[in-house]
Amino acid sequence: MRAGLTIGDFATLTHLSVRTLRRYHESGLLVPTTVDASTGYRYYTAAQIPSAQVIHRLRQLDVPLAEVKQILATDDPLRRTDLVTAHLRRLEDTLEATRAAVVSLRSLLRTDTEELPVDLRSIPARAVAAIRGTVGVDDVHHWYDAAMAELDAAFPAGERTGPPAGRYANELFTHGSGEMTVFHPVRQPRATGRIEILDLPAVELAVTVHTGPHDDIDVTYGRLGSWTTTHTLTVAGPIHETYVVGPRDTDVPDRWRTEIGWPIFRLTRDSPAESESSGQDVLRTPATPLADNRWSHDR
Repeated sequence: MRAGLTIGDFATLTHLSVRTLRRYHESGLLVPTTVDASTGYRYYTAAQIPSAQVIHRLRQLDVPLAEVKQILATDDPLRRTDLVTAHLRRLEDTLEATRAAVVSLRSLLRTDTEELPVDLRSIPARAVAAIRGTVGVDDVHHWYDAAMAELDAAFPAGERTGPPAGRYANELFTHGSGEMTVFHPVRQPRATGRIEILDLPAVELAVTVHTGPHDDIDVTYGRLGSWTTTHTLTVAGPIHETYVVGPRDTDVPDRWRTEIGWPIFRLTRDSPAESESSGQDVLRTPATPLADNRWSHDR
């Protein structure tokens, strides 16, 4: 009498190759019910087909073998669902990262010489309501969201005098960890919880606007950095970002507008006529080629 389904028959029924079935046997993932002691032939039963099909689907989703074993070993449907859901979430994160990389690469490969509008601004000293912290790159988004939520709760829209903003130390870009500061300009700053009254010094900035989602904001960083090194004297200091329109204002990423400010040193202002007509110092010149890309603040 036949001992069961041969490995060839089982491969046909499950769409798992003979080579794959042998590997799953060796790893203990899917063990034949019988192995002939004299021939070494493997035999399976029809009852193993559902497990083989589950394994096939999970491996199509790139679930690691160790996690496949965990999923098959548990009899708790909720635990099994949690394990699969966790992997699907990782897949979604990977797909999003891939999409963002594609968007950024397309921007980098553009051969147009579209002018990069750059404003030279003199920002006066001011007191703001701020939260500061030394943050690692992997924790940036979580820290930013929590800090902004705390600021939003403490200072309703009626108390704010402008859009939220942030300052990012160079070490965050160069060493993967550095000081982050997020703040609201408000009528009367006050300290509460992690929020402090922070006196920001006057600063000269070269400012451009990144329009749209933050997937390729590093490209705008690179273009602005290239512009500043060519047209101005750069100085040490944190990069400034102002979230003129962001996720809190609209769920349409194409409408987001983020101002990026690069610290510079200026000996003279622009002509009085230009300053009077614009209300601020403005200089617009064609962008130079990309110098480098900076880490992206994907809010």
